[in-house]
Amino acid sequence: MPKKQRESDVCPNCGTKVDKPIKTWNLVSPLPDSYGRITITVMGSYECPNCGHRWRAVVSKIRAGGSEVEVEGKKGVKKFGESKKQDKQDEGEIIELDLGDLDEEE
Repeated sequence: MPKKQRESDVCPNCGTKVDKPIKTWNLVSPLPDSYGRITITVMGSYECPNCGHRWRAVVSKIRAGGSEVEVEGKKGVKKFGESKKQDKQDEGEIIELDLGDLDEEE
């Protein structure tokens, strides 16, 4: 059964909101997603000032690759850079060659 989704800065024991994590670190995904972006997860270690309970939780996620960066945090998802529709247009120019022209000797 999946765990309940909760906010990362709220104590799971008493429900007290914690201002910021004690310590943060990065986890880098070894494989890119379907768009070729690498996911960097920022993790945090929290301690409740009320009951003293300690827990770890995701602070934010950053997906970077190509010409676009996506940051997912408490305030939602923000995208920076060009969109994927523009990337398809930048693939390059198509050049067609007729093999009959290559066989002719000048």
